[in-house]
Amino acid sequence: MAVIRSVIRGVGAHLPKRIMTNDDISKIVDTTDEWIVERSGIRQRHIAGDDELTSTLGIAAAHKALVRAGIDPTDIDLVICATATPDKTFPATAVKIQAGLGITRGCAFDVQAVCSGFVYALTIADNFLKAGQAKRAVVVGAETFSRILDWTDRATCVLFGDGAGAVVLEAQPQHGTREDRGILATRIRSDGRYEDLLYVDGGPGSTKTVGHLRMNGREVFRHAIQKISGVMEEVLVMTGYAPDEIDLYIPHQANARILDGIAKKLNVSPDKIVMTLSKHGNTSAASIPLALNHAFEEHRVKEGSLVMLEAMGGGFTWGAVLARW
Repeated sequence: MAVIRSVIRGVGAHLPKRIMTNDDISKIVDTTDEWIVERSGIRQRHIAGDDELTSTLGIAAAHKALVRAGIDPTDIDLVICATATPDKTFPATAVKIQAGLGITRGCAFDVQAVCSGFVYALTIADNFLKAGQAKRAVVVGAETFSRILDWTDRATCVLFGDGAGAVVLEAQPQHGTREDRGILATRIRSDGRYEDLLYVDGGPGSTKTVGHLRMNGREVFRHAIQKISGVMEEVLVMTGYAPDEIDLYIPHQANARILDGIAKKLNVSPDKIVMTLSKHGNTSAASIPLALNHAFEEHRVKEGSLVMLEAMGGGFTWGAVLARW
């Protein structure tokens, strides 16, 4: 039976010009390169300059994805931006990206699920396309997390960076089997009871300030492996695939030890996991599309590849997407 699938037509990414190494950070807070690498796997991150906004990073990434897809911006009727660091309280950063790309039809809006944002945004776009409410979508993950960091807190400021990634989706008829191209299954979850483990201590409706990121790293680590591996197993059951049948795992780039823990729990070979953490740090909603773009440019993902995307973020939110390239 023919069905509509959301096929990934193109991917793109953009990083700020400035690179901050661990040695650079050691001049700001009491830390060392060795300490950061041992606990996170991060060696450097990109930091947005005054002229680089979340929207400008997102526009650049989306433009590259559209060029690779061979699709004109005027043919896009849906723009979704996953971000926890919008340019302004409103309008949505997605609307600014829409305008920056020259798109004047359809709709644009933001999704806020922190590090799970890109998985949430893909899931929403997939549902729009399958329902026939849009034909082509640009899904962006873009962040300037450096602007909500407490640069005196060495437990958090060493972990995060800025950047953007994007994909172009197109609704295409497929056969309705697990061999189809496009998004095969998605699962998103949340549990607000864990808010105090990873949050920002400010906001326009509470403190009238932006606030800073706060995290209980030990507890986040403990929950991440369990929740992420669980939702990935749900997606595998939905499609009938075994973990070793997936060609490539592209996880949210939070911490190398979390990624290793998930691989061991699912008994997945480390060479199937894409890791860009050492170069980008944790870029929240941007990390999965940045890693996907890296895998594409390294020719690790090609037509027919089965790709698993997964993430967990503040809230807690978490989710997974299985797609065939």
